[in-house]
Amino acid sequence: MALGSALLAGLLVGVERGWQDRDIPDGGRVAGLRTFALIGLLGGVLGLVGGASVLPLAVGLLAIALFFAVSYRHVVATAGTFSITTAVAALATYALGALAASGHTALAISAAVIVAMLLNLKPVLHRWLRAIRPAEVNAALQLGVLSAVILPLLPDQGFGPYDAINPHQLWLAVIAVAALSLAGHAAMRLRGDQQGLMWMGLLGGLASSTAATLALSRLAAAAPQRSQAASAAIVAASGVMFLRMAALVGLLQATPSLRLVLLLVLLAVAAFALAAWQWPSGSGAAPADSGAPSPEQQAHAYDLFTALGFGVVLGVVTLATRAAHEGLGLAGTYAVAFVSGLADVDAIVIASVQMDAPPGAVMTAVAILLAAFSSSLMKAGMCWAVAGRAVGSRVAFAYLALFAVGAVTIAIQGV
Repeated sequence: MALGSALLAGLLVGVERGWQDRDIPDGGRVAGLRTFALIGLLGGVLGLVGGASVLPLAVGLLAIALFFAVSYRHVVATAGTFSITTAVAALATYALGALAASGHTALAISAAVIVAMLLNLKPVLHRWLRAIRPAEVNAALQLGVLSAVILPLLPDQGFGPYDAINPHQLWLAVIAVAALSLAGHAAMRLRGDQQGLMWMGLLGGLASSTAATLALSRLAAAAPQRSQAASAAIVAASGVMFLRMAALVGLLQATPSLRLVLLLVLLAVAAFALAAWQWPSGSGAAPADSGAPSPEQQAHAYDLFTALGFGVVLGVVTLATRAAHEGLGLAGTYAVAFVSGLADVDAIVIASVQMDAPPGAVMTAVAILLAAFSSSLMKAGMCWAVAGRAVGSRVAFAYLALFAVGAVTIAIQGV
């Protein structure tokens, strides 16, 4: 069983390497199907023979490395390629054969599949690398620092007045929002601006519904014939905003309120329905590639200062919300929710779900709805100012319908 798994691991990698070099005449390739199968089997045999001693495995590894080192010099001289991928794959195959011999047969086969897949994805991975821009690499690395380096160091307990400032939870929220923004940016880069205004709204709403609203309003102002389609796309962006809010509630609330999440999802569905109703028939005649802002103009990969700024805003909103709730009761909480929603709807969502109110409390739902309402009010005003009355009135009507649905839902069944 162990030797069979070692042989199979070699065959899996060998099939991929052999297929890549299938046009090379026999004897012209360094290693193909049979060679890789034998390398995997050799790793398995030496692993069994050596037992507890690593000496046989070390000798075999050195021999394979020397063989490929000699072959590499010949390949560089004749073909002019400096790639060592096949040599590294051979060493990995040898190690997988030894892994199978140690009893981890399923793990060895799974790893062999992954190795073969990575080798086969070379064109795709290289195309992605060529498409990635320096700012996006920087943003991804910053996200890694935020999540893998800083987050584990932060204490998970409350500090300051009312114990309202929890560094671990605040930083987790920063990571969540930053990751959503980066995902939205990546989605827009991959889809491109050829998919029309609706894709621009949907993907832009994942990164920032406000940014998407501004971009679409400018587009409608530049091309009035697209105003109806732009209005629908703006409403759809707000639908994505509600889904993002629902995701934050589900991720950050200790025991998420199913009714609150469903309320936000209901608002998202209503927004998508209104967007579909407003979407003009035959809108495919007005694609987004003629004078439309590029995806890079719609959503930018966040930077470290943006993430830190959000953390500061979130901390202030959290403290203000807790203080207002303690000092003024519900009225204070609702006032803070409405004002903060003008600047950042995610901040009040996170602050509300992290308060001590019972999961599903009406206070949390009303605060979130007020923040979303004030955010939508600002975006409707933006549409009216930038794109004119036609777009502003359509968007305002859709938002009023949305929050009528939310208010009625809360009044009927609560959350």
